[in-house]
Amino acid sequence: MTMTREIDQELSKAQVAVALAPYGIQPSDEQIGKIQAYVRLLLKWNRHMSLTAITNPVEIVGRHFGESMFAANEIPVENCRLADVGSGAGFPGLALKITRPGLHLSLIESSKKKCAFLSEVVRTLDLSSVEVLTTRFEDIRPEEGFADFVTARAVGGFSDLLQWSKPALTKRGHVLLWVGGEDVTRISNTEGWIWNPPTHIPESQRRFLLMGRCIGGAEKVAH
Repeated sequence: MTMTREIDQELSKAQVAVALAPYGIQPSDEQIGKIQAYVRLLLKWNRHMSLTAITNPVEIVGRHFGESMFAANEIPVENCRLADVGSGAGFPGLALKITRPGLHLSLIESSKKKCAFLSEVVRTLDLSSVEVLTTRFEDIRPEEGFADFVTARAVGGFSDLLQWSKPALTKRGHVLLWVGGEDVTRISNTEGWIWNPPTHIPESQRRFLLMGRCIGGAEKVAH
């Protein structure tokens, strides 16, 4: 199937719901509409720049939206500040925003072209309380309490990210990482952090959601 035909292939509500079901997500009609619009934009922009290697719309919903939204249960419904590092095509940040509309979201992405895409998604989906920061996370000097959560799905160099997250997070703040099995042990042994047991991501062989916080807040990680 060519890219053009994929763009013309409209996702049905049923296809979106079925693709998200393994991740425990039951989207509303409004959320499905936003996902459909998002996928159209993603495939349109992907013709001119590299946003995703997955070009089948149903697979996009499962792999990108499903994996991202799988973490929604960890995110409070209201008044939560989340900094998504290395946002790329908007996953997990914008997918979580669809699930948690009350989220105050900062998308941190160094590519100007990708930031233009992220801004277009925010406008098209009429998402509020979202800022797009065109910069490397290392160049941000966050004030204490910058975020309640720091997320990263496609960022290497986790040691640098964790070091940056220490001053960025609130006292009881957490990092949420989407990682491969080989990274779980290494990251879990990072000095100065405590971690929940890794959670296997549905529909994957060895991908996990890993949540932890810097030692110094509450005595154990809230889950």
